[in-house]
Amino acid sequence: QVQLVESGGGLVQPGGSLRLSCAASGFISENNAIGWFRQAPGKEREGVSCFSNRDGSTYYADSVKGRFTIARDNAKNTVYLQMNSLKPDDTAVYYCARRSMYCSRYTKDYIYWGQGTQVTVSS
Repeated sequence: QVQLVESGGGLVQPGGSLRLSCAASGFISENNAIGWFRQAPGKEREGVSCFSNRDGSTYYADSVKGRFTIARDNAKNTVYLQMNSLKPDDTAVYYCARRSMYCSRYTKDYIYWGQGTQVTVSS
């Protein structure tokens, strides 16, 4: 059974940093992609970043480019999202999700989802 568990969220001041973790289990194939998404109150869930283990490719939304970095530790079956220079607009519940092969920025392309972790950026 595929399981994704996010952790690392919390309250941080503007300009601060957080590192989110997505611990994955239950995969048979290594040919998969892990995406990070976020959903703010009253807004649709949006793609933030993604890492494909198939070809090593990554994806970043324009709003986070240069501030967020995605990385994968295959030995620990964990994908990290390092978030720097955080802004109040980054406040949201962050989810990780899994799909086969390659990255996609669209929520409809992912089958397996974690439960989410809250990130709040506020002074």
